[in-house]
Amino acid sequence: MSRRILLFGASGRTGQVLRPAAEQAGYEVLAPAHAECPLENAEGVSDLVLGSGAQLVVNCAAISGLEACAADPLQAHLINAVAPAAMALACRHTGARFVHLSTDYVLDGRRPGLKDESTKCRPISWYGESKREGELQVLEALSTAVVARVSWVCGNPAKPSFIEGTVERALAGQPLAAVADKDSLPTDAADIARAVLALGEGCYSGVVHVTSSGEPLSWWHCATLALQVAVEQGVLPAAPPMEQQKLDEVPFFKEPRPRHTAMCNSRLTSQLGIPMPTAEETVRRVVLRYLADKAR
Repeated sequence: MSRRILLFGASGRTGQVLRPAAEQAGYEVLAPAHAECPLENAEGVSDLVLGSGAQLVVNCAAISGLEACAADPLQAHLINAVAPAAMALACRHTGARFVHLSTDYVLDGRRPGLKDESTKCRPISWYGESKREGELQVLEALSTAVVARVSWVCGNPAKPSFIEGTVERALAGQPLAAVADKDSLPTDAADIARAVLALGEGCYSGVVHVTSSGEPLSWWHCATLALQVAVEQGVLPAAPPMEQQKLDEVPFFKEPRPRHTAMCNSRLTSQLGIPMPTAEETVRRVVLRYLADKAR
Protein backbone atom coordinates (compact mmCIF):
# COMPACT_ATOMS: atom_id res chain seq x y z
CA MET A 1 0.00 0.00 0.00
CA SER A 2 1.51 3.33 -1.09
CA ARG A 3 1.89 6.22 1.29
CA ARG A 4 -0.12 9.34 0.52
CA ILE A 5 0.80 12.97 1.08
CA LEU A 6 -1.63 15.88 0.86
CA LEU A 7 0.30 18.94 -0.27
CA PHE A 8 -1.13 22.45 -0.04
CA GLY A 9 0.69 25.14 -2.01
CA ALA A 10 2.11 22.78 -4.62
CA SER A 11 2.39 25.58 -7.19
CA GLY A 12 4.66 27.75 -5.02
CA ARG A 13 8.46 28.02 -4.98
CA THR A 14 8.84 25.27 -2.36
CA GLY A 15 5.78 23.20 -3.30
CA GLN A 16 6.91 22.78 -6.90
CA VAL A 17 10.14 21.20 -5.64
CA LEU A 18 8.57 19.21 -2.81
CA ARG A 19 6.06 17.46 -5.06
CA PRO A 20 8.58 15.53 -7.22
CA ALA A 21 10.75 14.91 -4.15
CA ALA A 22 7.78 13.27 -2.43
CA GLU A 23 6.98 11.21 -5.51
CA GLN A 24 10.59 10.06 -5.70
CA ALA A 25 10.37 9.07 -2.03
CA GLY A 26 7.44 6.79 -2.88
CA TYR A 27 4.48 8.97 -1.94
CA GLU A 28 1.28 9.29 -3.87
CA VAL A 29 0.85 13.07 -3.95
CA LEU A 30 -2.49 14.81 -3.73
CA ALA A 31 -1.98 18.46 -4.64
CA PRO A 32 -5.25 20.41 -4.81
CA ALA A 33 -5.22 23.67 -6.75
CA HIS A 34 -6.70 26.78 -5.16
CA ALA A 35 -9.76 26.51 -7.38
CA GLU A 36 -10.39 22.99 -6.09
CA CYS A 37 -9.96 23.94 -2.45
CA PRO A 38 -9.99 27.69 -1.68
CA LEU A 39 -7.98 28.15 1.50
CA GLU A 40 -10.33 30.93 2.59
CA ASN A 41 -12.90 28.17 3.20
CA ALA A 42 -11.72 26.51 6.41
CA GLU A 43 -14.56 23.98 6.36
CA GLY A 44 -13.63 22.89 2.86
CA VAL A 45 -9.98 22.61 3.85
CA SER A 46 -10.93 20.44 6.82
CA ASP A 47 -13.18 18.22 4.73
CA LEU A 48 -10.41 17.68 2.18
CA VAL A 49 -7.94 16.59 4.85
CA LEU A 50 -10.49 14.34 6.51
CA GLY A 51 -11.32 12.60 3.25
CA SER A 52 -7.84 12.45 1.74
CA GLY A 53 -6.56 9.29 3.34
CA ALA A 54 -3.17 11.00 3.64
CA GLN A 55 -0.62 9.83 6.18
CA LEU A 56 1.24 13.14 5.84
CA VAL A 57 -0.16 16.63 5.26
CA VAL A 58 2.21 19.47 4.34
CA ASN A 59 1.22 23.12 4.07
CA CYS A 60 3.43 25.27 1.85
CA ALA A 61 0.61 27.67 0.98
CA ALA A 62 0.63 31.28 2.15
CA ILE A 63 0.12 34.86 1.16
CA SER A 64 3.76 35.85 1.47
CA GLY A 65 3.78 39.29 -0.09
CA LEU A 66 4.09 41.86 2.68
CA GLU A 67 2.25 44.54 0.74
CA ALA A 68 -0.51 42.07 -0.22
CA CYS A 69 -1.01 41.12 3.43
CA ALA A 70 -1.16 44.76 4.49
CA ALA A 71 -3.68 45.53 1.74
CA ASP A 72 -6.00 42.72 2.89
CA PRO A 73 -5.23 41.66 6.48
CA LEU A 74 -8.39 39.53 6.70
CA GLN A 75 -7.39 37.49 3.66
CA ALA A 76 -3.90 37.08 5.09
CA HIS A 77 -5.37 35.90 8.41
CA LEU A 78 -7.66 33.39 6.72
CA ILE A 79 -4.96 31.82 4.55
CA ASN A 80 -1.91 32.16 6.82
CA ALA A 81 -3.58 31.32 10.14
CA VAL A 82 -7.12 29.95 9.93
CA ALA A 83 -6.51 27.48 7.07
CA PRO A 84 -3.42 25.87 8.69
CA ALA A 85 -5.33 25.55 11.96
CA ALA A 86 -8.12 23.74 10.11
CA MET A 87 -5.57 21.38 8.57
CA ALA A 88 -4.02 20.68 11.97
CA LEU A 89 -7.37 20.01 13.64
CA ALA A 90 -8.38 17.63 10.85
CA CYS A 91 -5.04 15.81 11.20
CA ARG A 92 -5.80 15.36 14.89
CA HIS A 93 -8.88 13.40 13.85
CA THR A 94 -7.20 11.33 11.11
CA GLY A 95 -3.90 10.72 12.87
CA ALA A 96 -1.91 12.13 9.96
CA ARG A 97 1.42 13.85 10.49
CA PHE A 98 1.32 17.58 9.75
CA VAL A 99 4.19 19.84 8.72
CA HIS A 100 3.41 23.56 8.39
CA LEU A 101 5.90 25.95 6.80
CA SER A 102 6.42 29.28 8.50
CA THR A 103 8.94 32.09 8.14
CA ASP A 104 11.79 34.02 9.74
CA TYR A 105 9.57 37.11 9.46
CA VAL A 106 7.86 36.14 12.73
CA LEU A 107 11.01 37.65 14.32
CA ASP A 108 11.47 41.38 14.80
CA GLY A 109 15.02 41.34 13.44
CA ARG A 110 16.32 44.03 15.75
CA ARG A 111 19.47 42.26 16.87
CA PRO A 112 22.16 40.74 14.60
CA GLY A 113 23.17 37.11 14.99
CA LEU A 114 21.53 33.70 14.77
CA LYS A 115 18.21 33.12 16.52
CA ASP A 116 17.16 29.73 17.87
CA GLU A 117 13.65 28.41 18.35
CA SER A 118 13.39 29.89 21.84
CA THR A 119 13.80 33.47 20.59
CA LYS A 120 10.73 35.56 21.35
CA CYS A 121 8.60 36.34 18.29
CA ARG A 122 7.68 39.99 17.72
CA PRO A 123 6.58 40.32 14.07
CA ILE A 124 6.59 43.85 12.65
CA SER A 125 4.34 43.34 9.59
CA TRP A 126 0.86 42.03 8.84
CA TYR A 127 2.53 39.12 7.06
CA GLY A 128 4.63 38.24 10.09
CA GLU A 129 1.62 38.67 12.40
CA SER A 130 -0.53 36.31 10.33
CA LYS A 131 2.23 33.69 10.08
CA ARG A 132 2.90 33.83 13.81
CA GLU A 133 -0.82 33.42 14.51
CA GLY A 134 -0.75 30.42 12.20
CA GLU A 135 2.10 28.87 14.17
CA LEU A 136 0.25 29.30 17.46
CA GLN A 137 -3.06 27.98 16.14
CA VAL A 138 -1.43 24.95 14.51
CA LEU A 139 0.41 23.92 17.67
CA GLU A 140 -2.69 24.51 19.81
CA ALA A 141 -4.81 22.35 17.52
CA LEU A 142 -2.29 19.52 17.12
CA SER A 143 0.45 18.88 19.65
CA THR A 144 2.31 16.55 17.27
CA ALA A 145 2.51 19.13 14.46
CA VAL A 146 5.80 20.43 13.11
CA VAL A 147 6.20 24.14 12.39
CA ALA A 148 9.16 24.47 10.03
CA ARG A 149 10.43 28.04 9.73
CA VAL A 150 12.25 28.76 6.48
CA SER A 151 14.04 31.81 5.11
CA TRP A 152 14.92 33.31 1.71
CA VAL A 153 13.75 30.30 -0.30
CA CYS A 154 15.62 29.89 -3.58
CA GLY A 155 16.66 27.15 -5.99
CA ASN A 156 13.54 26.72 -8.12
CA PRO A 157 14.40 27.87 -11.67
CA ALA A 158 10.69 28.03 -12.53
CA LYS A 159 10.19 30.62 -9.78
CA PRO A 160 13.51 32.49 -9.52
CA SER A 161 14.48 34.19 -6.29
CA PHE A 162 16.58 37.36 -6.03
CA ILE A 163 19.70 35.17 -6.36
CA GLU A 164 18.77 33.78 -9.77
CA GLY A 165 17.26 37.15 -10.70
CA THR A 166 20.61 38.86 -10.10
CA VAL A 167 22.33 36.53 -12.56
CA GLU A 168 19.55 37.03 -15.10
CA ARG A 169 19.84 40.83 -14.87
CA ALA A 170 23.62 40.64 -15.16
CA LEU A 171 23.37 38.50 -18.29
CA ALA A 172 20.98 41.08 -19.75
CA GLY A 173 23.40 43.90 -18.99
CA GLN A 174 21.01 45.61 -16.60
CA PRO A 175 22.19 47.76 -13.65
CA LEU A 176 22.50 45.81 -10.41
CA ALA A 177 21.72 46.74 -6.82
CA ALA A 178 20.97 44.81 -3.64
CA VAL A 179 20.22 45.63 -0.01
CA ALA A 180 23.34 45.42 2.16
CA ASP A 181 21.91 46.19 5.63
CA LYS A 182 19.49 43.27 5.95
CA ASP A 183 20.61 39.67 6.49
CA SER A 184 19.32 36.14 6.86
CA LEU A 185 20.19 32.74 5.37
CA PRO A 186 19.26 31.73 1.80
CA THR A 187 17.78 28.23 1.77
CA ASP A 188 17.49 25.89 -1.19
CA ALA A 189 13.95 24.63 -1.82
CA ALA A 190 15.44 21.19 -2.46
CA ASP A 191 16.94 21.15 1.04
CA ILE A 192 13.62 22.28 2.50
CA ALA A 193 11.83 19.48 0.65
CA ARG A 194 14.30 16.91 1.94
CA ALA A 195 13.98 18.17 5.51
CA VAL A 196 10.18 18.35 5.38
CA LEU A 197 9.91 14.72 4.27
CA ALA A 198 12.30 13.63 7.03
CA LEU A 199 10.33 15.62 9.62
CA GLY A 200 7.08 14.18 8.30
CA GLU A 201 8.38 10.65 8.72
CA GLY A 202 9.86 11.28 12.16
CA CYS A 203 8.33 11.89 15.56
CA TYR A 204 9.53 15.44 16.23
CA SER A 205 6.94 18.06 17.13
CA GLY A 206 7.07 21.80 17.66
CA VAL A 207 9.04 24.57 15.98
CA VAL A 208 12.22 23.84 14.05
CA HIS A 209 14.36 26.14 11.92
CA VAL A 210 14.88 24.72 8.44
CA THR A 211 17.57 26.96 6.95
CA SER A 212 21.07 26.80 5.59
CA SER A 213 23.98 26.71 8.02
CA GLY A 214 26.68 29.29 8.67
CA GLU A 215 26.80 32.99 9.22
CA PRO A 216 24.10 35.41 8.02
CA LEU A 217 24.43 36.94 4.56
CA SER A 218 22.95 40.14 3.22
CA TRP A 219 21.09 40.27 -0.06
CA TRP A 220 24.09 42.16 -1.45
CA HIS A 221 26.47 39.43 -0.28
CA CYS A 222 24.28 36.70 -1.80
CA ALA A 223 24.06 38.57 -5.09
CA THR A 224 27.82 39.12 -5.18
CA LEU A 225 28.47 35.41 -4.58
CA ALA A 226 26.00 34.53 -7.33
CA LEU A 227 27.87 36.72 -9.82
CA GLN A 228 31.18 35.12 -8.83
CA VAL A 229 29.77 31.69 -9.65
CA ALA A 230 28.52 32.96 -13.01
CA VAL A 231 32.01 34.29 -13.79
CA GLU A 232 33.61 30.98 -12.78
CA GLN A 233 31.22 29.17 -15.14
CA GLY A 234 32.20 31.44 -18.01
CA VAL A 235 28.77 32.95 -18.62
CA LEU A 236 29.99 36.38 -17.52
CA PRO A 237 33.43 37.75 -18.47
CA ALA A 238 33.67 39.61 -15.15
CA ALA A 239 31.40 40.48 -12.27
CA PRO A 240 29.59 43.76 -13.03
CA PRO A 241 29.37 46.45 -10.34
CA MET A 242 26.74 45.89 -7.66
CA GLU A 243 25.32 48.92 -5.88
CA GLN A 244 24.78 48.59 -2.14
CA GLN A 245 21.30 49.73 -1.17
CA LYS A 246 19.86 50.53 2.23
CA LEU A 247 16.67 48.75 3.20
CA ASP A 248 14.86 51.99 4.01
CA GLU A 249 15.67 53.38 0.57
CA VAL A 250 14.03 50.64 -1.54
CA PRO A 251 11.07 52.51 -3.09
CA PHE A 252 8.75 49.53 -3.67
CA PHE A 253 8.99 48.27 -0.08
CA LYS A 254 5.94 49.91 1.46
CA GLU A 255 5.81 47.63 4.51
CA PRO A 256 8.59 47.22 7.12
CA ARG A 257 11.00 44.31 6.74
CA PRO A 258 12.91 42.91 9.73
CA ARG A 259 16.66 43.40 9.29
CA HIS A 260 18.35 40.51 11.09
CA THR A 261 16.34 37.29 10.95
CA ALA A 262 18.98 34.58 10.38
CA MET A 263 17.99 31.46 12.28
CA CYS A 264 20.17 28.87 14.00
CA ASN A 265 19.46 25.38 12.62
CA SER A 266 21.31 23.33 15.24
CA ARG A 267 18.08 21.67 16.43
CA LEU A 268 17.54 20.38 12.89
CA THR A 269 21.13 19.38 12.18
CA SER A 270 22.43 18.27 15.59
CA GLN A 271 19.38 17.00 17.47
CA LEU A 272 17.44 15.60 14.51
CA GLY A 273 20.42 14.65 12.35
CA ILE A 274 19.19 16.38 9.17
CA PRO A 275 22.23 18.00 7.50
CA MET A 276 22.04 21.36 5.72
CA PRO A 277 24.66 23.07 3.53
CA THR A 278 26.18 26.43 4.36
CA ALA A 279 24.65 29.56 2.92
CA GLU A 280 27.60 29.99 0.55
CA GLU A 281 27.21 26.40 -0.69
CA THR A 282 23.51 27.06 -1.17
CA VAL A 283 24.12 30.11 -3.35
CA ARG A 284 26.59 28.17 -5.49
CA ARG A 285 24.25 25.20 -5.98
CA VAL A 286 21.32 27.46 -6.78
CA VAL A 287 23.23 29.40 -9.44
CA LEU A 288 24.63 26.23 -11.02
CA ARG A 289 21.13 24.74 -11.19
CA TYR A 290 19.74 27.92 -12.70
CA LEU A 291 22.43 28.09 -15.37
CA ALA A 292 21.96 24.40 -16.20
CA ASP A 293 18.23 24.98 -16.58
CA LYS A 294 18.83 27.96 -18.89
CA ALA A 295 21.19 25.88 -21.03
CA ARG A 296 18.56 23.23 -21.75
